[in-house]
Amino acid sequence: MTIIQSQDSAGLFEPFLLGDISLKHRVVMAPMTRLRAGKDDGIPSEWAEEYYSSRATDGGLMLSEATSPSKDGRVWPYMPGIWSEEQIQQWRKITDAVHAKGGKMVLQIAQAGRVAIPGVNPVVYAPSNNHDPTPGALQPEMKVMDQKDINQSIKEFTEASKNAIRAGFDGVEIHAANGYLLDQFIQSVSNLRTDSYGGSIDNRIKFPIEVLKTVTSAIPAQKVGLRVSPFATYQGMREPIGEESGPIKTFSRLLEKIYEEIPTFGYIHALEPRSTGDGDQSDDKLDLKDSIDPLRQIVLNHGSHLIVAGGYTPASAKVHGEKYNELIAFGRSFTSNPDLVERIKYDLPLTKYDRSTFYTQGKEGYLGWPTYQNAVKVAA
Repeated sequence: MTIIQSQDSAGLFEPFLLGDISLKHRVVMAPMTRLRAGKDDGIPSEWAEEYYSSRATDGGLMLSEATSPSKDGRVWPYMPGIWSEEQIQQWRKITDAVHAKGGKMVLQIAQAGRVAIPGVNPVVYAPSNNHDPTPGALQPEMKVMDQKDINQSIKEFTEASKNAIRAGFDGVEIHAANGYLLDQFIQSVSNLRTDSYGGSIDNRIKFPIEVLKTVTSAIPAQKVGLRVSPFATYQGMREPIGEESGPIKTFSRLLEKIYEEIPTFGYIHALEPRSTGDGDQSDDKLDLKDSIDPLRQIVLNHGSHLIVAGGYTPASAKVHGEKYNELIAFGRSFTSNPDLVERIKYDLPLTKYDRSTFYTQGKEGYLGWPTYQNAVKVAA
């Protein structure tokens, strides 16, 4: 059977230079929590090598699932880490397998903050003593971070970034989205501090900027990205709009400060307004004032790069790819379509994902999804 490339996918299959990472197309595998690592030791499972390598493509970018830089930074049990030698060696097997197929891989580094599941970490660190207000959310006992704790966290992000390079990753993405620790400092809904890390926007972004400055002093700045979710409401987030606040004001200032302090910073990974953090809204429910365009303009003004994510379909990605010189990240569709890049390129139908197996600990729903070509052979 001859398969012909879809003409309207051409924009997605142009080369792209992301910092110092050379790519052959613009379809990115988004970071997706799968919870298959060791429950307590955070060592990626043996299955992860097949999971990632089966989705790798020549010149394609993959972003790893959220990975903790320290034993005290985990959100959940079964979350992978990058603080131990055993973890580094297991990740090395994964990156080697991805590179063998010509792929590129970036490690996403995240700390939990106030949303850690009770009992996972000995201490739950947070910017303030206020919990995720979402009905039914867990409410662990928390320690409000002092300067010593903040310095330790900066050190952990930095050591994790160096460990990622040792493990063969092509770069790192610092997670400041979806209500995890750095996002908790950035937004006033979760940051009630009255010291130099709270109050004004400049104070609230101080900690993430310190993390990024220290990380980019340890590894090349072009290898470092930041993920943000200005409009997401997941885990009790979303900055209220006021004279000196609001998603656009807060995150625009964050980006401007990044490029002011780190001119060669690698990239920004932004979630679209339709992404709530744990799902997507239909377009008819969106606030028309919500847009990442102001952030996009800041990135462009500084000659930097943007990855966008949040509810893209192959069709909408193709339209976006013709309009913007950006990378587009896909999440859920990659779980059930290991050959998603090929399916987009040749306009092939997608296999529906199985949400019930996203966060289970077994092989089911993690491995075993057929490529389109294999599915056709079986059907024949």
